[in-house]
Amino acid sequence: MSATHRQNRVTPLGMFEAVPARGLLMGNRGNLRRRDGTQKIWHARGWVCCVTSFRGRRIDLDDPRRYTPLFFMDEAVALAAGHRPCGECRHADYQAFKQAWRRAFAIPDDAPLHAGDMDKALHKARIARGHQVTHVAALRDLPAGTFVALDERPGEAFLVEAGALHRWSHAGYGAPVPIPDTDATVLTPRPTVAVLRAGYAPRMAARG
Repeated sequence: MSATHRQNRVTPLGMFEAVPARGLLMGNRGNLRRRDGTQKIWHARGWVCCVTSFRGRRIDLDDPRRYTPLFFMDEAVALAAGHRPCGECRHADYQAFKQAWRRAFAIPDDAPLHAGDMDKALHKARIARGHQVTHVAALRDLPAGTFVALDERPGEAFLVEAGALHRWSHAGYGAPVPIPDTDATVLTPRPTVAVLRAGYAPRMAARG
């Protein structure tokens, strides 16, 4: 871990890394600190992504009694890592995500749909035995905002956006490259891919 940067920047591959870039959004998985000083992957099942400034609230990054703040370059990264919009500080985005969830899974408007329902489905689709869950799909069938990994580029992540692939790094996205007519490993959880396909538009950083 860097001597000057905390290991709290999350990648689309579900890794926690120590880099200078803070990111557009903050995440919460509960208190991830263990008594021996190591860090867990998750504690609470309500994995949310929040704005970094809300009503003047301040979070002590070193307070062991509080949740452990995580940071994402943008919302597409947060979604790939298994998070959803916070219902408080991002209420409008949360409602849009919820409505897209209804469309994706044919849930009528008058039927109950709670945050816990979505969190339960997301948790099964995002992590198992401490490892990120992935699936395989045809690249050309994936909606914008989805993250994928390519067999020929191990350890890298690519965003599907505007009919092209954009290589991700903590510093930003690379220039667009054509989407090949092949399958890829999908990093974004299946339910979230369905929500993106149903019209949810995540907050995005600029692409190259």
